[in-house]
Amino acid sequence: MPRLTLRDGAEIYFKDWGTGQPIVFSHGWPLDSDAWEDQMFFLAHKGYRCIAHDRRGHGRSTQTLTGNDIDTYASDLAQLTEHLDLKQAVHVGHSTGGGEVARYVARFGKNRTVAVALVSSITPLMLKTPANPEGTPIEAFDQIRTAIQADRAEFFKDLSAPFYGANRQGSKVSQGLRDFFWLQGMLCGMPGAYDCVKAFSETDLTEDLKQLDVPVLIIHGDDDQIVPIKAAALQAIKLVKNGQLKVYEGAPHGLPSTMKDRLNNDLFEFVTKRVAVPA
Repeated sequence: MPRLTLRDGAEIYFKDWGTGQPIVFSHGWPLDSDAWEDQMFFLAHKGYRCIAHDRRGHGRSTQTLTGNDIDTYASDLAQLTEHLDLKQAVHVGHSTGGGEVARYVARFGKNRTVAVALVSSITPLMLKTPANPEGTPIEAFDQIRTAIQADRAEFFKDLSAPFYGANRQGSKVSQGLRDFFWLQGMLCGMPGAYDCVKAFSETDLTEDLKQLDVPVLIIHGDDDQIVPIKAAALQAIKLVKNGQLKVYEGAPHGLPSTMKDRLNNDLFEFVTKRVAVPA
């Protein structure tokens, strides 16, 4: 399996499919790169080089006790892009991965990146504060941490319902997809599962979004029960310089799976029509 040894000794597992302009995918919590396979398979067959990694603490990468924070995630992504010498890349981030992408591009990747897509992203800030009244109260995240410590397996089983909207009337979400979520969640070690809650809820990415000079596609479901759209996409679009917002009506947080065909086509249109690759 392709792996990169990072400067601190941790190993990052990654997939590298196809050839052409690189599209790099950063997954959400508590998932891994498998969550992006529908998009990678589609776009790789359209002539793009699709790359996705398991974030440290998740999937097949090293389960480090420390470093489960957005700064380290962004640094790890920078080391991966340098290792593969990726240029003129499009970075796509889902949920926590959106925060990882925003910080990576703002701090490390401006010279290697030509576009960004944020899907159901945590940006700019999930936590409710006086300056962010639409956010989620800290008590909700404390409950998540408590549930992870009490019975992580049952928690991820239950979380799969709101994640994919399986708790909505008329839902056609399969048990297989929910089981796939559970499997990925259980591959995430306890340090990554627990500490990433603070990372995705309390990291303020406002300034990172303001620094993005490339085209930014923001996609979010208006029935996202995990990262509500009011504190996320509807705020993020105000902060980026060159942004486009697409709201998926009735879509849940896990829309890369439940609405994969629509997302695949929107990403393809974005990279072919809006992304100008320097000669």
